[in-house]
Formats: sequence, structure tokens, C-alpha cells
Amino acid sequence: MTASGQQPIAGAPAAPEWTRRPTNLARAVTAELVGRIVRGVHPSGTSLPSEPTLGETFSVSRTVIREAVKILQEKGLVQVRQGAGTVITPSSMWNTLDELVLGAVIAEDETLGVLDDLVVTRRLLESDMAQVAARTADHDTIDRLRALVDRMDQLVDDPIAYREQDHAFHDTIMQASGNRIARGVVRSLESQVINTARYTGRSERALCVASNQGHRRIYERIAAHDPAGAAEAMFTHITEAWLVRRSAPGDPGRLER
Repeated sequence: MTASGQQPIAGAPAAPEWTRRPTNLARAVTAELVGRIVRGVHPSGTSLPSEPTLGETFSVSRTVIREAVKILQEKGLVQVRQGAGTVITPSSMWNTLDELVLGAVIAEDETLGVLDDLVVTRRLLESDMAQVAARTADHDTIDRLRALVDRMDQLVDDPIAYREQDHAFHDTIMQASGNRIARGVVRSLESQVINTARYTGRSERALCVASNQGHRRIYERIAAHDPAGAAEAMFTHITEAWLVRRSAPGDPGRLER
């Protein structure tokens, strides 16, 4: 029986465990629907089930469903059309910078093409920021970068600690560039994938050693105030580091430039 005392709808997916918890139901329903849309349970061009059907599926009120649908609209996953109901939009209309959408898309992408695109975007922005940092970095910034590179040399046997310093190194360069928008985009993208095995990949000692050689080249070009060299070093480092971590049958040709 559902919360309303009626029999569950035949053939409908079972309500998830979280429906027994009252906290922030609209967000929980939204997350579940985002996943179902991305997985193709509700394909593009079809109508989302009606409010009563969704209410029964998730054991929540119509008010909760309306709020969830509103959030789906804001994320670009659905459009409400008069006479057609709530229609699933093509994936080209989805806001892939959104946390829920990006996470669901990455989870369903067996070829890692979405992560390839994320790396390309990060590479483009960070290369430009490294170029600017090479022109503008002061002594304190250069000293900090050198200290981070030296510290990472000592942490190649500790992947977790190494990764923390790795992030600090890249963030120091982004801050030095003064481009808050580009830094915000990179940080937002990375925050969605930083703890996923599909992005972090392998982490043995030899890979940390090779990665830090890339960091050192970037640091040296910034310290030498060589904008073109810093940009090229960052571009190469991000590309090579991802190709080493990447493990999927898909062709990483999207990385080529």
C-alpha cells in the first residue's frame, strides 16, 4: 500500500528508501528523476508521468512533485507544454554544469566522453590562467608554488596527501591569474568528480612522480615569467595526467587539438 492507502501502480518503479524520510523531499524526488531521465527511463520527447502517478510512485504530495518539476525545468531537463504535459527535453538542452545533471551524465557515460570534455574545458581555462600567472605572479606566489612542488616530491608514496597538494598547486595558479570566473568554473567542475574513481583513476607512486614533473615544469615557466611556456606546460600536464588516469574503451580523440 502507498502512503495514501492505495495499491501501487502496476509496472511502476519501486519508491526509493528515502521516501520514508521527510527531509527535503522535493530535492530527493528531483535527484531521483534526474537519474531516471539521464538513464532513459523517461526518454527525450516523452511526457513525464502525471502528478498523481509520480505522487503515488514516490509516496509524496502533489506539492512536492510540482516543486520537483519546477527544479527540473530550471535544470533544462523538462518543458511544461500546454496540452502535452511535462515533456523531457533533448540532452543538448540540459544544464550539464548543474551538480545533479553532471553527476548523473558521468555515471551513465561508459566511454568517458563527458569526462574528456570536462578535461578539455579545464585544460583550456587553466592554460590561460597559467599564462596570465606567468605575467603577474609575485615573489610570494612563486615561493608558494616552489614549496608545493617540493612538498609533492616528498608525498609520492601517499596519493591522498599528494592529491591535496596537487589541488593547492593548481588553485594557487588560478588565484594568481585573478580570473575569478574561470577559477569558479574549474572548481565547480572538479567538485563534481574529484572523488569519483572514474576521474581520479590510478594513483601509484610512478604516476605521482610523473605528475609532479609536470608541475615542476609549470612552476619553472611561471617563475621565469614565460607566459607562452607556462600555458604550454599546463596544457601538456593536464592532457598527459588524464590520459594516464583514463581507463575506458572509448577513443580519447576529443582531447586532440
